[in-house]
Amino acid sequence: MSADNDQQAREQLIDLAAQFYDQFELGEIPHMSVPTRTKSNIEYDEEKGVWVYGDRTSTRSANSVRGARKLLKAVYTIEFLADQLEEGRSSTLRELYYLSESWDNENAQFSDQDESNGLIEDLEIVSGVTREDFHMRPEESGATIMGPLHLREQTRRGEREIHCQKDVGEGGYQIPNNPDTIEFLDNDADFILAVETGGMRDRLVENGFDEEYNALIVHLKGQPARATRRITKRLHDELDLPVTVFTDGDPWSYRIYGSVAYGSIKSAHLSEYLATPEAQFVGIQPADIVEYDLPTDPLSDSDRNALESELEDPRFQTDYWEEQIELQLDIDKKAEQQALASRGLDFVTDTYLPERLDAMDVL
Repeated sequence: MSADNDQQAREQLIDLAAQFYDQFELGEIPHMSVPTRTKSNIEYDEEKGVWVYGDRTSTRSANSVRGARKLLKAVYTIEFLADQLEEGRSSTLRELYYLSESWDNENAQFSDQDESNGLIEDLEIVSGVTREDFHMRPEESGATIMGPLHLREQTRRGEREIHCQKDVGEGGYQIPNNPDTIEFLDNDADFILAVETGGMRDRLVENGFDEEYNALIVHLKGQPARATRRITKRLHDELDLPVTVFTDGDPWSYRIYGSVAYGSIKSAHLSEYLATPEAQFVGIQPADIVEYDLPTDPLSDSDRNALESELEDPRFQTDYWEEQIELQLDIDKKAEQQALASRGLDFVTDTYLPERLDAMDVL
């Protein structure tokens, strides 16, 4: 991130703090309004194809002891972030929680990390600045890219160029916390294959799927981190690469696909920044469980409840998803990606993915 952008983010934070002083000057009780972050206040934007917050707001006001403490914590956090930006430093979300224990006012200290994480999300929403631009990092995600992509990244020792096939080991190129610092130089990729599990990602790399099909294999590492979703969106938007998502065949994995394609409730304020509505699902389908007679596990009560919920979810209200989910409820089974190995270790790269991707006009 450039010094100009750091300064702009810092000014946004200071402007936010200045609003409290203006409220004092006008004789108003200090307050801050943020969109209500509940499922009932999430709307599916048909035009943009992503989740967004609705019109309902919650007010953090100093008219109660509890509200005053929330605003006090916000002011201390704003000061910390502004200083951090001025000094050109960064910290993790976990460090912020522990760091608050050193603040001179006990009422400004966080009771747990959920509270400090929630406040950072509040500040993102009301300031219009992402936490990455605050120089706030999550713990390392471990998500990686393997494939024919040449890029330039910023390091502590300056810029360096990396080819995500030729210059990396079997683990691939680790996605940085803020992918907007990366510059894409060149690529020979035909599409992106975002993969849920590390075991399947390793199988694809070992079998040379990235080389044979000019694929950028992005390891999602389960529910994908923001950095993973952001770089996937950038690769799609800037390099015009189709995005496919390869997951297990269960309701929780369908939601992993949904977070890549349409965003999530937790980060609805960033859907246009993180989500890729054009992403296509290439994961294990209930129809595959039947067709290939895959090894399975029975659905649990929570699985069934999740599938029923997805039938009411705007993201999954298409003929394809309704047919697949109803089939899964009928057969009462779920299967993992690795279940394809029951047909041989090469089946996924020689048969399953090529046939699925060809049918979707990706290959």
